[in-house]
Amino acid sequence: MTTVMIVGPVSIRDRTGERESEASLDSVEPEVDSISATPWVLGAYLKQAVRRWPWWVQVGLIFAVSRLISWAIFAAIGQHQGVNPWGSSSPDYLHFINFWDSTWYRTIFDSGYPSVIPRTATGVAQENPWAFYPLYPLLVKALSLATALPWLVLAPAVSVLCALGATLIIYRLFRHFASTTTALWGVIFFLTFPVSPVLQIPYAESMNTLLLAAALYLLVRGRYLTAMPVVLLLALSRPTGAPFALMVVAFAVVRLVSHRRYGTSLTPGTVVRLALLLATSALAAVAWPTIAWLTTGELTAYTDSETAWRGGTLVPFLPWLKESIFLVGPYAGPVLLLLLVVGFGLLLNSRPVRSIGVELRLWCAAYFVYILAFLDPQTSTFRMLLPLFPLALAAAAISRSRAYRGSVVLMFVLLQIVWVAWLWDWTQLPGGGDYPP
Repeated sequence: MTTVMIVGPVSIRDRTGERESEASLDSVEPEVDSISATPWVLGAYLKQAVRRWPWWVQVGLIFAVSRLISWAIFAAIGQHQGVNPWGSSSPDYLHFINFWDSTWYRTIFDSGYPSVIPRTATGVAQENPWAFYPLYPLLVKALSLATALPWLVLAPAVSVLCALGATLIIYRLFRHFASTTTALWGVIFFLTFPVSPVLQIPYAESMNTLLLAAALYLLVRGRYLTAMPVVLLLALSRPTGAPFALMVVAFAVVRLVSHRRYGTSLTPGTVVRLALLLATSALAAVAWPTIAWLTTGELTAYTDSETAWRGGTLVPFLPWLKESIFLVGPYAGPVLLLLLVVGFGLLLNSRPVRSIGVELRLWCAAYFVYILAFLDPQTSTFRMLLPLFPLALAAAAISRSRAYRGSVVLMFVLLQIVWVAWLWDWTQLPGGGDYPP
């Protein structure tokens, strides 16, 4: 078990995070005359002009460019898509991004949830909509009723708008811990991350990221009561309610220890507000399984539906142990899994990650534990890493070198192509089916 040292002085309200931007050539007005004007100097002037724009315009421009890049990747690879379970070959962009789990969300959009869990003759739950959380498809349904727009257009539009909102909040969250330049690079890393194309497809990831970023931002600002309704919505968008509740428990403990050990401020009012947030988070974590139980009359309706894709029951941590043994053997497998845990613990204690604050480190730790406990390791695990977006800021803080930061972005964009071409593009395997994204 890796010991993650995250306890230290914590004072939410005293921490401003308003650091000065790093010094760079961009902050110096170049001297130009009619003879010496060059593309480099004109570029420097352009950068200065962009720097004078409001922060939300700068972030919005970065977002727009990143979505165009992902759109181009989808559009290009879609032209090479063969015949598939969702339609004909060479689909256009909108039809191509409606592959895979988009079909399940559209089923909920069209028909809602079944009142009975479909099962085989032996009683094993079959794949069904109860494994998918309701907030995203029902919001699209409500907007469709109001606008008469079809799923094919409205669903990706909602995803893109949620992704834009998430990006703006993530920048404000990052700005709390870093300078303007580093925060912007953190946003760029988030928007170009290899699985970031999922932010513009009819999946709930964009909405979940928006709500998660808002909840973390409010937690960092100490606005615990305001965070409560956000946490409730968060837990109805994707299965991130449980790790968020775990994080709030850990954060409450850290604040108490910090108060006793270092004398940091912790008023009775703060304790009450934090306790209310903790209770809300605990209720939110079990909200969707409870709704599934009350609707179907089956206590394990949600967990049975969730594990239908695995072909087995839910046993915490066992899938990772079994997969590690399958990959490298009965002895090296557990060692490999232990090294993964130790490595992540060391990552959380590294200098760049320590710079993102206790709250974000606790979230990353809690979500990592959740992944190990409840998720089945597979190709979809890459997509499941998106909630670890605070690590994008830590990655940007490793070095101020533009060569380093630019290389990371280039590598991420190339890996976007790999992700879409390998996992989103459907190609039947010899035994049938394909690896899910």
